[in-house]
Amino acid sequence: MARLEERRRTGLDAWRARYEGSPLREGEAFTSISGAEVEPLATPETGTVDYDRDLGYPGSFPFTRGVYPSMYRGRLWTMRQFAGFGTAAETNERFRYLLDHGQTGLSCAFDMPALMGVDSDSPRALGEVGREGVAMASLEDMRVLFSGIPLDEVSTSMTINSSAAIALAMYLVVGEEQGVPRDRLRGTVQTDILKEYIAQKEFIFPPGPSMRLVTDMVEFCAREMPLWHPISISGYHIREAGSTAGQELAFTLKNGFTYVEWALERGLEVDAFAPRLSFFFNAHLDFFEEIAKYRAARRIWARELRDRYGARDERSLLMRFHTQTAGVSLTWQQPLVNVARTAIEALAAVLGGTQSLHTNSYDEALALPTEDAVRLALRTQQVIAHETGVVNTIDPLGGSYHVEALTNRLEAEAYELFRRIDELGGMVAAIEENMPQREIADAAFRYQQEVDAEERVIVGVNRFRTESEEEISILRIDPDVERRQIDSLQAFKAQRDSAVVERRIAELSEAASVDDRNLMPVIVDAVRDGVTLGEICDAWRRVWGTWREQPVF
Repeated sequence: MARLEERRRTGLDAWRARYEGSPLREGEAFTSISGAEVEPLATPETGTVDYDRDLGYPGSFPFTRGVYPSMYRGRLWTMRQFAGFGTAAETNERFRYLLDHGQTGLSCAFDMPALMGVDSDSPRALGEVGREGVAMASLEDMRVLFSGIPLDEVSTSMTINSSAAIALAMYLVVGEEQGVPRDRLRGTVQTDILKEYIAQKEFIFPPGPSMRLVTDMVEFCAREMPLWHPISISGYHIREAGSTAGQELAFTLKNGFTYVEWALERGLEVDAFAPRLSFFFNAHLDFFEEIAKYRAARRIWARELRDRYGARDERSLLMRFHTQTAGVSLTWQQPLVNVARTAIEALAAVLGGTQSLHTNSYDEALALPTEDAVRLALRTQQVIAHETGVVNTIDPLGGSYHVEALTNRLEAEAYELFRRIDELGGMVAAIEENMPQREIADAAFRYQQEVDAEERVIVGVNRFRTESEEEISILRIDPDVERRQIDSLQAFKAQRDSAVVERRIAELSEAASVDDRNLMPVIVDAVRDGVTLGEICDAWRRVWGTWREQPVF
């Protein structure tokens, strides 16, 4: 054995001497997208790994190699293409189109007024109705959105945060109207308000009341909706804002731990809610770094839930996550090149063990995607699943010197950021002091400097340009969408019992002023009686106020 190691060291020294005398490409940085130096050659010395402690086996602690014993040999990931534009009727048509073409789960984007707690007929919504997602102001909109789609046969993901509790209540009532009890509804509502303060900025209320709403949803779902994921703890938007892979990993996990702590303080047992927490990560272009990020995430979550928070149910230790390919990597220049980018990112997500995947369409840097572009994005997943063979072996890159070293590095980065956040008093305090916002801004600035200096090549942008851009068809939202949505909403409001609506609004304000009262039952009653999303949020604004952050440059 000693002789073997000596021979290996001799060979390594000889290679290193030859490498150092070899010419290298000039002008490009040999670093990851996150700015970390990349070793020219991975060897057993690159990173030490204790197999039983750090890797183990799929479906076994620490779940580095996957959350299920058979992984994709047993079941493929859910192919869940994001959809949502115009009116509920138009998005319903897109949902049906995707289901007809082999999608296995629904994922809904809402428009900016809905995300910001404003009704479609508000002056504040002017010009934004149905533009970046589906318009959603009333229970009637939710009914139309899922018309003809049996809610006991689909899993639905809803990307909404500040007003997430209202969207969940609407979905629940539509399920009841279809004859599907709440305990049989399956899906996820994003709900991750902390990442809104950090990255996406679609917040309404101050952090305290917002965290109360999140905890109310966790408690309500634990008791009433056992198949529902009440939070999708989201690193995706943190990465889209310019973070490194390590920052995405650390801030996402720390947000997750914060939600756990608030639920424990509410009096819930960790195993009563932790099995239904889910995650949402970005799949960026740095192939191996992304795979390592997912593996490190599973390992950290399992260890902390077991050792810090006392989880005993193995399901609480499983980090199950959805992945979306990186929107920020898409370019409007030579948009068909985005097909290649998305395929590589999707492959990284699969090799990293995702449970659900959305592949971006090549035209999304220009507009919301066309049906043809969406179909090609879905076909990309189907090719990976059925033609490449990568699903036949579980965690095929496990044991790679390079991947294991990256996994260890990202894990160490995450724990260092955890330490700094704890010194500030936890995640909410760190957000209020703009710590994660500053870290992300610095990382984004560094990356842009590298692009501007052409140290980091973006094909078609700072190298390999073409003189003229090819014209492609894009989806254009009918300007009449806004008028039709407003007319529909006002007709809905006109047929309500105004006395009942006023009583429900008063109950919402009263319940919001009582800290130990779960708001979800009150929201469900209000939605059922026709109170709109904007009216509910206005009732809370009068009690809680709104939040304005100090900007970071």
